[in-house]
Amino acid sequence: MKYRSSTYKSKWVKTKWLMGSGKIRAYVPATKPFSRNNLQEMMGRFATVYCKPTSGSGGAGIMRVKKKKGGYLLQHATGQSRQGSMDSLYARMKSRIGGRSYLLQKGISLAKSNGRPFDTRVMVQKTNQGKWVSTALFTKIGRPGKVATNYKQGGSIGYFRPTMAGAGFGAGRIASKETELKRLGRQVGGVFDRRGKGFRELGLDVAMDGDGRVWILEVNTSPEFYPLKNMKDKSLYRRIMSYAKQYGRKG
Repeated sequence: MKYRSSTYKSKWVKTKWLMGSGKIRAYVPATKPFSRNNLQEMMGRFATVYCKPTSGSGGAGIMRVKKKKGGYLLQHATGQSRQGSMDSLYARMKSRIGGRSYLLQKGISLAKSNGRPFDTRVMVQKTNQGKWVSTALFTKIGRPGKVATNYKQGGSIGYFRPTMAGAGFGAGRIASKETELKRLGRQVGGVFDRRGKGFRELGLDVAMDGDGRVWILEVNTSPEFYPLKNMKDKSLYRRIMSYAKQYGRKG
């Protein structure tokens, strides 16, 4: 069967969709297109700012900028450099970006599970009756010092509840966060339905800060979940595939 689910690449457009929803807006970190003025403004407001491609996946091309005494620390997948001024920071970032389109986003200090930063993937899929269902939650646990938590960046895949327990959350708080994330997934599905046609699956990348506040980092319209095949308990993978095969997803 041919894959039948709409895809949309522009992270900036999808972010604007989310910011246009009263229910969702509070979950979206400050985000702006990359420019010198926007970089200066964001670095004036936040200690850490991420810079990521407007289209792209797997954490490729992401940069992280941290304010440091006497300048900035620019980190990316292959290394880091210190920049002493906004001019040199912008020039270095621009040289890495070239002519591509990038976004700036407020950096969220990720909660850590057993010392490792993590974020959560909320998998949302539509039934043949047109109803959105949050079918799975799993975590992407980063390697210390890496810019992104993604599997392709050396991260590992984890189960939601044990990861949260490793971050010090109690059973009641874990259950309430699970409920909140699943509700958020369904609400985002509704937002996408109002903006376009044919969406059958979404993958929300959601960060939780140290206080447990939830932030939507981005929404993927063709989310990867193949690493779940390699987990000891394959029930999450089987559950996702039971929906995915209805619209031609091969896994």
